[in-house]
Amino acid sequence: MNPQISKDTKVLIVDDQVLAKGYMKYSLEELGFSNITYVDKAQHAMNQIRHEQYDLIICSYNLKKDHDGYHLYDQLKHNGELDPSTAFIFISADTTSDLVHSIVELQPDDFLAKPFTVNDLDKRLTKVLLRKRALKKIYRYMGRGQLNKALAEVELFLADPKNSEFFPLALKTKGELLLACGHHEQAKEFYEAIIHVQPFTWAQLGLVNAFIYLNDDEEAEKLVLELAFKSDSQLAAYDLLSALQIKQKDFDAALECVVMATEISPRNIRRHKTALDLSRITHDYETQFEAAKKIVRFAKDSIHDKPENYLNVARAGIDFAMTADESETYKLLKQANEYVKQFKAAFPKAELHDQIKVIDARLLYLQDEKENAKALLDQLAEENWDTESMDALLDKAKAFHELGLYEKSSKILDVIENRCKKDESQGSLFLHYVKQEKQERLTIKQTPRELNNSAVAYYKRGDLDDALRVFRQAFTVMPKNISIALNLLQAIAMNENSDLEDGNLRKLIKSCIKIIENSDLNDEQFERYHKVREMLQETV
Repeated sequence: MNPQISKDTKVLIVDDQVLAKGYMKYSLEELGFSNITYVDKAQHAMNQIRHEQYDLIICSYNLKKDHDGYHLYDQLKHNGELDPSTAFIFISADTTSDLVHSIVELQPDDFLAKPFTVNDLDKRLTKVLLRKRALKKIYRYMGRGQLNKALAEVELFLADPKNSEFFPLALKTKGELLLACGHHEQAKEFYEAIIHVQPFTWAQLGLVNAFIYLNDDEEAEKLVLELAFKSDSQLAAYDLLSALQIKQKDFDAALECVVMATEISPRNIRRHKTALDLSRITHDYETQFEAAKKIVRFAKDSIHDKPENYLNVARAGIDFAMTADESETYKLLKQANEYVKQFKAAFPKAELHDQIKVIDARLLYLQDEKENAKALLDQLAEENWDTESMDALLDKAKAFHELGLYEKSSKILDVIENRCKKDESQGSLFLHYVKQEKQERLTIKQTPRELNNSAVAYYKRGDLDDALRVFRQAFTVMPKNISIALNLLQAIAMNENSDLEDGNLRKLIKSCIKIIENSDLNDEQFERYHKVREMLQETV
């Protein structure tokens, strides 16, 4: 280690293990570092970083006393609280694939697996700190938000041959700055020129971003699909592909991509939240329930841990129970109640009584105790909607609608939509979902279970037109339900008024067939399905 580098470097160590901290202190002092601060909690680290400028942060990934190292770094990056000139290095004895994927995704400056020698530390720190020092002027402008000045500084840096050792990093930084400054056409040409010389993964991912900004979706999709099959770009490719599919409003495909990404790197809470929003839009209640549970699991002991997470699992469980077979309802309601208990145990001082009453009212409704459910809703504070969270309001709107209080439900959905338009932090997906809910609840008054029961009753009476109409409504709100898809397909086949040349009806038939053929059918469903297929083929 260059003595001048170690002497000038201000270091923060974040570790809660006494022995590990002692060894790190010994190693750093051996290398000539003296300006070192030690903290054992992520929150203490956050406070230090907000008040002091550090050149190097060495953080344990597995902090046990409060929030872990992963979420500390995630928050620092997300909030823009970590200066680009600061080197951030993770250390961990755990090298499982989940952890490695999570760390690679966050892109710290380095990751050092325990145990390591002083010599190992010397090599890694020298490399990282030299890199940071070389691009310090560029990072300084980036830290101040002066991106055009940072871009100009990169150009000067690349024009000087003595900096050739750091050209790959400078080129990557240039591409990112071109995109950040809005020079999308220039970024595209830049990335294409880089790839022509050498197909760096970062350049290919950058080119996909440029294509998306330039609305060249076809080229973006073609390239990103190639990158999705490469291990070093798979996660980033899934994120870009899902962003592209969201842009094209292909929400089912986007959800599939996001779920695959969460399986590779499960600790990313924001990705689970995206899965939650997409599953709401696509009426995939099972995935919504699973995503809500994963948010609770991975947010625990992190900056994302909050009461709303637990209540959202209960709400998602109720939504799922509304659409599931009656044999599954009891199990789902039991799980919903369990998460309410977990919330009360984890946050005993949280005063969310109205939100609990709404959840209890929906649970009572599912147990056919409508009068008791209404009595609970009557106890709610009068229209204190401005202070409630979006999720709490949404749950309240659903409860009122389920109990036939349509005007109140519609009024709350209007409030949510207006707040979404003013508060961009909720994101476009949530706003899309709220608008969709408003439209569906305006035209479909019955709950999912009531729809299916009504349609079956019409069908048994021989009223095939009404049966088809109500089954279509049921399939709108339960497009993943095999029984609904099969009933709808049978109603279409049996109805003499079905115009099988109609494009919309043919599209509906294809959707039903896709759900059925991608599901496990019992013997009775299998036999019914093949009879219905034969009837449709004969009619066509």
